[in-house]
Amino acid sequence: MTQLISQRLKLPCGAELPNRLAKAAMTEGLATANGVPTPELERLYGLWSDGGAGMLLSGNIQVDRDHLERPGNVVIDAKPNAAMRKSLASWAKAGTRNGNHFWAQISHAGRQTQKIVNPHPKAPSPIKLGLPGGQFGEPVALTKPEIKQIVRRFGVCAAAVQEAGFTGVQVHAAHGYLLSQFLSPRSNHRDDEYGGDLANRARMLLDVIAAVRKAVGPDFPVAVKLNSADFQKGGFDFADSLEVVQWLEKASVDLIEISGGTYEQPKLLGVAGMEEEEKQEVKESTMIREAYFVDFALAMQEKVSIPLMVTGGFRQRRVMEQALETGSADLIGLGRPMCVMADAPNQLLAGLDELPRYEDNLSLFPSWLSFLSSFKPLRALATFAVQFWFYGQIYAIGHRGKADDNLSVFAATKQNMALEKKLTAK
Repeated sequence: MTQLISQRLKLPCGAELPNRLAKAAMTEGLATANGVPTPELERLYGLWSDGGAGMLLSGNIQVDRDHLERPGNVVIDAKPNAAMRKSLASWAKAGTRNGNHFWAQISHAGRQTQKIVNPHPKAPSPIKLGLPGGQFGEPVALTKPEIKQIVRRFGVCAAAVQEAGFTGVQVHAAHGYLLSQFLSPRSNHRDDEYGGDLANRARMLLDVIAAVRKAVGPDFPVAVKLNSADFQKGGFDFADSLEVVQWLEKASVDLIEISGGTYEQPKLLGVAGMEEEEKQEVKESTMIREAYFVDFALAMQEKVSIPLMVTGGFRQRRVMEQALETGSADLIGLGRPMCVMADAPNQLLAGLDELPRYEDNLSLFPSWLSFLSSFKPLRALATFAVQFWFYGQIYAIGHRGKADDNLSVFAATKQNMALEKKLTAK
């Protein structure tokens, strides 16, 4: 019997993915301080290409160098010069060497820009991120001309990656980054045509999609990463998401990746946030409770025919197969397992039953200090620290071609802090 995960997926634009497994976007931090791709990024994506996924998604490629998700992001905020074109082309070639797709995720961090990058980042409204520790600064509201400039940059970035040899593009409108900030009434208090009702809050996203589609033409895959919900009181909720996904289908989007949460409420990581999770009205399916967002995707399938990618929590092959069989997903996104097991897709296609759950054995605090996680500021610190361990594994694969079996969460946190300091040194 043929595995569903091995079947091809044809997109509305006509492009085909060779199987139903995708490497989800994960931040790499491996670009130069000026945002140029490096040989380490080529090594990393070459190994991921060899790993068997039908499609690879890059980490955040930023359209504004003053609004990085983290130091070490690739940046395309203007038409690339010759050196940048060469670096992008080498990266794209490495990431497609196994015949798979390699899509560029393009983004703007907005208020989720660290203070070390920009102490006063631009955002829909001057509402500071609700996280302890002072890592993020006081945002400044965007003017309408600045909004139009950012929209234009998304188009410039999309054209550049297409020219470089990437085979698709994904617009990041989830996880609390700028386009997600516009969608949320918690972070968007504007009283002009970009704020207020949902149609106005979605205006910038739809303008970005129009600019990207115009830049790349009708036959190039254009995807969107969208929150099923922010899971915060008064935020972007599932009813909003259902409406927006229908607008995106009409706007000629080829694939929507369903995720959820923000830095304040990291539902995408399956961990508790800084406040009580806001429950969403969605019917629970009979799916095995492993993947975080399959129920939302299944409900969306009743409203749209556009293919949906679901990322977050998938570890068992039978759950992936069930999600595909029931229509809960058309494409399975794999994230954290591939930070260590670069060939996870090949192993699943060869019959591996279950991927490792590395996160279950990771903690900043030793067991005798586990009670510290009951304090919200320390819980936030511990959540980021575990993420830094996965960053460290990406760093190891990029630099040495294999994961670091001896890396601790504490050592990874120190390493990440040192690298960010190096990349932001004046």
